[in-house]
Amino acid sequence: MTATPLVELADVHVMYKARSGGLFRRERVHALTAADLTIEPGETVGVVGESGCGKSTLARILVGLEKPTKGTVLFRGQHLWSMPPAARRVAIGSSTGMVFQDPSTALNRRLPIRQVLRDPLDVHGVGTPRQREERVRELLGLVGLPASVADLLPGQVSGGQRQRVAIARALALQPRLLIADEPTSALDVSVRAQILNLLLDLKEQLNLAMVFVSHDIQTVRRMSDRVVTMYLGRIVEQAPAEAVPGRTRHPYTRALFSATPGLLSPIDPIPLAGPVPSATRPPSGCPFRTRCWKADDRCAKEMPAAHTDTVVGPDDHLFRCHHPIRDGATDLELTSQAQETA
Repeated sequence: MTATPLVELADVHVMYKARSGGLFRRERVHALTAADLTIEPGETVGVVGESGCGKSTLARILVGLEKPTKGTVLFRGQHLWSMPPAARRVAIGSSTGMVFQDPSTALNRRLPIRQVLRDPLDVHGVGTPRQREERVRELLGLVGLPASVADLLPGQVSGGQRQRVAIARALALQPRLLIADEPTSALDVSVRAQILNLLLDLKEQLNLAMVFVSHDIQTVRRMSDRVVTMYLGRIVEQAPAEAVPGRTRHPYTRALFSATPGLLSPIDPIPLAGPVPSATRPPSGCPFRTRCWKADDRCAKEMPAAHTDTVVGPDDHLFRCHHPIRDGATDLELTSQAQETA
């Protein structure tokens, strides 16, 4: 670990106003609540959770696309939102890149791929026109595309090739941090593995830090050094990838991973009762208590503090739960317990 992380979030909140229940009535949507997270140079952090849990909001905060309602975002030790707008654009634009979910909408369909890749270089005034053209050729080679692709429009190449172009554009300014927000969910199964392997190769080749957001929790475990679990806008657990899932301590993390089919063992999901609560009216105390088989009165009254797992290491494994799962508990045991309390 280095003395200065790439990005640090401290008590970050994001709230939106939503019209509900009448013409003039507005409610607050708690998209992100009390988020604390550090991204170190060269590491990959995977983010998992159900739809609407705040994964994409967290990604936008990390890349400076959204200002938090409350809290601190440090970028290379500097307060990101205290910078003048021009300085913030230069700092973020030159040091971070983002790969969006759907390359069909992320790329301008009217521009040839050459111009798509040149745009970041032109905006930031990198090099001479000749050097920018050379950089375009380098970027295409970096993501495994032939130079002839530069003259085509995004709609003239396949979905997998479009995502390679999107990755190349994100790398144009040689960033230190790459945010990949569901980068394979819009692609055919046959090309997903190719894109994932490309991201892994680029991470090693360029010494990138990466935040990998996905619904595919098994892929997140494979891609990541550390796995962050989110529920209803809160980070409820951070664990080393090697501790996932068998040594994770939060019931929600275990339930998520138990619902993923395995090739060598039958699926034995831990049942969760009820729907996900509304983000406009989150439950008191622990947000997961309304679906948790271990919840009691204390869970309804108190928000769990961040605990450390001293077995794995106090700096590596954090979780928020009043009744964490004991180390070594099997999914079969937990499924039985959940069924008994259902």
